[in-house]
Amino acid sequence: MKQPMQPSGSVPRCAWAEGDLLLQTYHDKEWGVPSRDERYLFEMLTLEGAQAGLSWLTVLKKRKAYQQAFHHFDISTCARMKDVELEEILRTQTVVRHRQKIYSVRGNAAAIQRIQKEQGSFASYLWSYTQDKQIVHHWQIESDIPAKNELSECISRDLKKKGFLFVGPVIIYSFLQAIGIVNDHVWGCSLYLQE
Repeated sequence: MKQPMQPSGSVPRCAWAEGDLLLQTYHDKEWGVPSRDERYLFEMLTLEGAQAGLSWLTVLKKRKAYQQAFHHFDISTCARMKDVELEEILRTQTVVRHRQKIYSVRGNAAAIQRIQKEQGSFASYLWSYTQDKQIVHHWQIESDIPAKNELSECISRDLKKKGFLFVGPVIIYSFLQAIGIVNDHVWGCSLYLQE
């Protein structure tokens, strides 16, 4: 895989990440970076699901609270959480206080465990859709980037069949961008990959 272009002076980046240091840091260090770390994949799936109807910045500001509330996204611990723990999160934590989204974390953790048992890892399952290769798009401007595509629709359908919640095709497309299966850095961004 080719390395990102290195900027000189100020860092050119995708426009959505400008204007806020938290967004800039996430863009520069995480977004589009291929990951196969199970805990991280679970975290990003949870945060992307929490974002539904909200801005990504809102969710990023609550990320530490999510990490604390959900045991730093330890999959087996989250899969065993009791209703009383989830209700306590709804009452006391500075997360998105949406009952279905909170309860979906436990259900999605259990669904990930089933995939791990069947296929070895959640990462193997996800990356198998692209034969272990990152999809690098060549968008010139952000308005060219789709909200969903055939890949996200296919994965979304299968995840729903496997019992996952908050995994619609738009959420899954954002998730694929977040974990680096899809690289949507636009031309002119310092992290745009040229082939």
